[in-house]
Amino acid sequence: MATAKKIPISRIPLYWYLYLLIIPSVILVAVFSYFPAVSGIYHSFFRWNGDYIKEFVAFRNYAEAFRDPILGRGFIIIFVLVTANVVKMIPSVITAVVINRLKSDQSAYIYKVLFVVPMIIPWMVYLLVWKFFYDPNTGLLNAVLNGTGMMDVLQWIDGIFDWGVFIEGSNPVWLGNEKLVVPALIIWGFPWVGVVGVLIYLAGLQAIDKSVYEAAEIDGIGWLGKFWYIEFPLIMTQVRINIVMLVISTLKSYGLMLVLFGVEGGPNGIALVPGLYMYVNAFAYQRVGYACAIGILLFFFILILTEFNNRFVRVDK
Repeated sequence: MATAKKIPISRIPLYWYLYLLIIPSVILVAVFSYFPAVSGIYHSFFRWNGDYIKEFVAFRNYAEAFRDPILGRGFIIIFVLVTANVVKMIPSVITAVVINRLKSDQSAYIYKVLFVVPMIIPWMVYLLVWKFFYDPNTGLLNAVLNGTGMMDVLQWIDGIFDWGVFIEGSNPVWLGNEKLVVPALIIWGFPWVGVVGVLIYLAGLQAIDKSVYEAAEIDGIGWLGKFWYIEFPLIMTQVRINIVMLVISTLKSYGLMLVLFGVEGGPNGIALVPGLYMYVNAFAYQRVGYACAIGILLFFFILILTEFNNRFVRVDK
C-alpha cells in the first residue's frame, strides 16, 4: 500500500502562510466591524426596540431626525466643540516646535518622557480632577478668577450684556448652568497640549533635514520665518491626520458628557450631543431603530467634515 508523500515545510509557498494570516483577519474584521455597520443601516429603516422588529418604517426615522430640535441643537453644539478643538491644536504644534528646536538632546528626551507620563493616568481620574476644578465652591477655576480679580471683570461684562451667570456674591456653577456648560467644555483640558498630538508633530519635525534649516539661516530667515515657511508646511500631513482623528473622536465620543451630566445631558439637555442622544434613545427609550438612524447621520456628518478637511487643508511640499 502506497503511503502519502509528505511535503517539507520549507517547500510550502510563502503566500500560503500569508493566506493563513489574512483570511482569519478578514473574517474577524467582517464580523466585528462591517456586520454591526450593515446591521445599523438595516435597522435604521425599522421601528426596533433592540429585541424584535416591530414594523418597517422606510425613511421615517430619518425624517424624524431631521425635524428633531434636540438632535439639531446637539449637532450645533458638537460643531462648536469641533471648531474649538481644532483651534486648541495650536498649543500642541507650538510645543512640538519648541521641543524640536532644543539644542540639548538630553533636554529634548526629558521633555518627551514628561509628555508620555500623563498617558498612564486613567481617563476617569483625569475626568474627575477636571470636574473638581469646576466645583463652584472649592474648585480651582473660581479660586483663580476670584484671586486674580477676573471674576469682577466678568461680573462687570455680565452687567453690560445681561447674561445672568456672573453675579456678585456668588460663584458661577460651570457645569450646572446652561449658559456655562459649552464654555466649560471649551476650557476643558487647558492649556490644551495634547500628548499624542505633540508626539505626532515631533515625528514630522524630526524628519526635516538639517540642511533646510542651514539654508534658511544663510538666507537670513528668523525663528518665526522658519516656522511659517519650513516647519509648518512640512508637518501639514501630520496636521491633517490629527484633524481627522480629532473630528472623528469628538463626534463619536459621548462618555465625557454621560459621566458629567448623565442621560439628561445637563441643564435643559444642553450637553445632549448626537452621540449621547443616540445612546439615550437606544438604551433609555428603547428606540434602537431611531438611534441607528442618528448614527448613520453622524457618519455622514463625519464624512462631510473629513472631505472638507481634505479639500482645504492642503499638503504642498
